Amino acid sequence: MSVWAVVVAAGSGVRFGTQKQYEMLGDRRVLDWALERARAVADGVVLVVPAERAGESEAGVDAIVAGAETRAGSVRAGLAAVPHEAEIVVVHDAARPLASAALFRQVVDAVRDGADGAVPGVKLADTVKVVDDGAVARTLDRDPLVAVQTPQAFLAAALRNAHEPGAEGTDDASLVEAIGGRVVVVPGEEANAKITTRHDLLVARALIDTLA
Repeated sequence: MSVWAVVVAAGSGVRFGTQKQYEMLGDRRVLDWALERARAVADGVVLVVPAERAGESEAGVDAIVAGAETRAGSVRAGLAAVPHEAEIVVVHDAARPLASAALFRQVVDAVRDGADGAVPGVKLADTVKVVDDGAVARTLDRDPLVAVQTPQAFLAAALRNAHEPGAEGTDDASLVEAIGGRVVVVPGEEANAKITTRHDLLVARALIDTLA
């Protein structure tokens, strides 16, 4: 089954202060690590960037498109550049540069084995509480809960159908779930944290030499 990847690097970096995907991590930029890992499993790669960078060229990328105001909109922009003959699409956030090539292969293999989608998940270490007006309303049982990461892989048809109505969600799996798709969870990686703050980038820099 042919595989294409959509690497989403369209964030403006409001919380970070700059476009974090272009910060240096080791000997290359944050997004370069994500592109390298995506290319390891994909026949083609679409990179979604801020609109002002859409005219720039990037090595190892088959198409570069401008992102939208929302993450889901940016994924749709990338998906539009994926050839219709692609059978599996992997969506990955460039802000997760430490995802391993093995993790990409795991989610792709899970879709090849019959799932509509596959996501990496890690068990929660902290106790989780529901808060109402500043007070604890209840404490959740964390045993069945996982924190979900990218890369996320999907049957291309299922992902296109999920995005067709212009739906919004915090990740693509939630959109596929909403149309009745079966999404399975594979073991995630603790090092595959999303870079949101400068502290996160410092942690990634400390880890990169051991994971590269």
